[in-house]
Amino acid sequence: MTDPHPDQPHPDQPHPDQTDTDQTDADLPGADGTDGTLTLDAAPPGIPDGARVWLVPTPVGNLGDITLRALEVLRAADAVACEDTRRTGALLTHLGIRKALVRLDAHTMRRAPQVLEKYPRLAYVSDAGTPGISDPGAELVQAAVAADIPVEVLPGATAFVPALVLSGLPGGRFTFEGFLPRSGRERKERLSAVAARSETSVLYESPHRLQATLLDLAQACGEGRAASVTRELSKRFEETARGTLSELAAHFGGAVRGEIAVVVAGRSDAEVAAEAAQVDHLGQAQAWAAQGLGVRDIRELLVSQGLRKNDAYTLALQATGTHAGPRPPAVPETRLP
Repeated sequence: MTDPHPDQPHPDQPHPDQTDTDQTDADLPGADGTDGTLTLDAAPPGIPDGARVWLVPTPVGNLGDITLRALEVLRAADAVACEDTRRTGALLTHLGIRKALVRLDAHTMRRAPQVLEKYPRLAYVSDAGTPGISDPGAELVQAAVAADIPVEVLPGATAFVPALVLSGLPGGRFTFEGFLPRSGRERKERLSAVAARSETSVLYESPHRLQATLLDLAQACGEGRAASVTRELSKRFEETARGTLSELAAHFGGAVRGEIAVVVAGRSDAEVAAEAAQVDHLGQAQAWAAQGLGVRDIRELLVSQGLRKNDAYTLALQATGTHAGPRPPAVPETRLP
């Protein structure tokens, strides 16, 4: 995943005293071609001939999470296109693969048709995770489809699925939000959407904006809404913190490292029931208005059902189509001499 607003060094850089994996090239299955199951020095039989684009997931942390299929494709490609040639070059060196590298990020993706013409069998990787998920990749697929070039997307590493499962929140239905806008009306609308939906929401955030986003979520969803924060997935210092949004905002008030996935519970049954009750009150008020009852009578009936006077008065006005009139002028106070 790539933050669309990077203004600090990439948070996925390892801590000076941290090693992302203890695995070496020799530990990779089939890396030496001696186990009889896979030889990586040439394209294996499973790789089709002809022009093709592969979107290849790469590890989000632990380099041991690379798949055998990813290794096959990276070996078979004419070149590897990527967001950052230095990061991808280091990964390929670790894997023992030497390939031409071509930069195709959000700023250079317009060159995709020319790259596809030069390298008919092209593998594309993002900095970490699955290309096209909060990363460039969709534009390359569009260019390949327009050129009638087959496209394959390999299954593999992504951050939001493990974070969702680790949260312990319902995962049968969920919405992936990616990175929220930094500010403005669109951010408020997206926060309101997270607060309103009944299914779980998953979003990405950078470490230096985490607390601000948790506070904004608490304001939109309520401080008691359940949530979790997962950072440094698959690394030595992986952490998943669970609690309410206000508790998590307090927990992550200091310096934070790593790429982050935030999971927010949907509205509770109690919240949904309260909203449904509000709708039922309005329907009942409209029914009374149809029977000829006035604002005062409807308000009193709603108050008897447990509504506050102000809320009951507002619903009575809505039900009768009445606008609140101006208040009568205040009677001047008379002081005795």
